Amino acid sequence: MSELRCMVVTPERTELDVQTTGVTVPMFDGEMGILPGHSPLVGRLGYGILRISEGSGTKEYFVEGGFVQVSGGIVSVLTDRVTARSEISGTVASEAMSAAEQMPSTEPEQQAARDKALVRARALTRAAS
Repeated sequence: MSELRCMVVTPERTELDVQTTGVTVPMFDGEMGILPGHSPLVGRLGYGILRISEGSGTKEYFVEGGFVQVSGGIVSVLTDRVTARSEISGTVASEAMSAAEQMPSTEPEQQAARDKALVRARALTRAAS
């Protein structure tokens, strides 16, 4: 069986570098599955669950936006932050939602930041359930 190499990179370091049979990435407009032999692409990520399939199961991580590149059997995920899904609780999601709702939104820049924080908090809520 053919495999892919999946690398997850944050500004600080390479967080993951694993062989996999398939990857599902959270694009900004929905999920996309990537299997061996996938066409080259570059896409924008949204907030959501990154699923990495391995022989023994699937590992899940919450990614906070960024980009994905597929080229030559390598899936590169470039994101600001990645967290194991098991570390996301309802409490974390609730705190993110409360913080987002309390952000000021009188100026256009403030409204944009608040909207982004609300999208993140909603994605965290979905990931926690």
